[in-house]
Amino acid sequence: MSTYRTDAPTLLRGEVVTPTQIEPDGVVVLSGDRIAWVGPVEQLPAEWRDELPAEPAPGTTVLPGLIDIHDHGGGGESFPDATTADQARTAAREHLRHGTTGLVASLVTAPREVLLARAALLADLVDAGELIGIHSEGPFLSADRCGAQNPGDMLGGDPVLVAELAAAARGHLVTMTIAPEVPGVADGGPGRPDAMSALVQAGALPSIGHTDAHAPTVEAAVQRGRALLAGGERAEAVGGGLLPGRSPRLTATHLFNGMRPLHHRDPGPIAACLAAAARGELVVELVADGTHLDPATVRSIFDLVGAESIMLVTDAMAAAGMPDGDYRLGPMAVRVGEGVARLIADDGSSGAIAGGTAHLLDVVRATVAAGVPMVAAVRSAATTPAHVLGREDLGALVAGRRADVLVTDHELAPVAVYRAGVLIED
Repeated sequence: MSTYRTDAPTLLRGEVVTPTQIEPDGVVVLSGDRIAWVGPVEQLPAEWRDELPAEPAPGTTVLPGLIDIHDHGGGGESFPDATTADQARTAAREHLRHGTTGLVASLVTAPREVLLARAALLADLVDAGELIGIHSEGPFLSADRCGAQNPGDMLGGDPVLVAELAAAARGHLVTMTIAPEVPGVADGGPGRPDAMSALVQAGALPSIGHTDAHAPTVEAAVQRGRALLAGGERAEAVGGGLLPGRSPRLTATHLFNGMRPLHHRDPGPIAACLAAAARGELVVELVADGTHLDPATVRSIFDLVGAESIMLVTDAMAAAGMPDGDYRLGPMAVRVGEGVARLIADDGSSGAIAGGTAHLLDVVRATVAAGVPMVAAVRSAATTPAHVLGREDLGALVAGRRADVLVTDHELAPVAVYRAGVLIED
């Protein structure tokens, strides 16, 4: 993969997706590593009119670079299994060339020494600008809702391990998936730290997931998390709240998947998370790839809570962008058939879904096909995750933001990708 930048402004023309609308014939002007101007073609300032491109092919669309906050790998490589920077870089660039200009690398439950080593390795790529953060999916999860993770490596909440992981990540741990019913996760208090308070102290967001909790347990965890994020609990272990810039809202890891199912007499975590999202207290992840969730479910959640409380994610693993075959996700063996990744059971049969194989642009396409308006789908794949990460320089086609831009054709297939004004080329 190579990159290319000129000193002259770059003008991109097409159907421009802004945070609030689609400009049918719009222009985005890139100057250096920033967006200089966005608007309809007839309002293009005189200084750039001589550079105006010809009218593009019908259906050409200009989007903000997408942000995936939950991604385990791609291009044949897995972040949880990477032992070299090149392996992790291969996974990151697989998604970059498909329009994901901001990628959070996700780990899975693993022994302490493995988690610390992987976090240190991935921190180097964040420092180099190839990733924008690290997410740890575990190890404080419910063994009853382990999904494609190894229940043998799951632990009770351990604030010391959280601090060690955050230190290994060198400030780049942005979120961790936790099950609130697990002892030591969300049952602390003043002078008695738990995993949730340790995460907030480290500047990372707690994310509710892989949980068998009943609704009241989740509701209590959301309120505790909000108090911690607001700095309301001044326990010595918390130190006054979240580091500046991060969201004041918790998140929910791939809502529905890896959770006690919704039932009218036992609403469990799903109803509690949806209610919190509707109140503006929490942001839910949706793996809206057509495999993890039915399109009607995706459409309903957008109607219920709105794009400001939804992040589209891939939950991608090594097989993203790769043919069917056998792969690994941490210690677990995975077989991909017809694009669907599943654990390989002891008898060789297919088990639980084991992450995704899509790029985030594929998820946006599937979301739009499900009946969600383009502006809302793009907001959930770019603007909302940028807000959650506290990255107001990313996630929207707005003048002054970083020049992360994706150009697609009429089928929403990638045509050109720019990150910080640099054209990404294979």
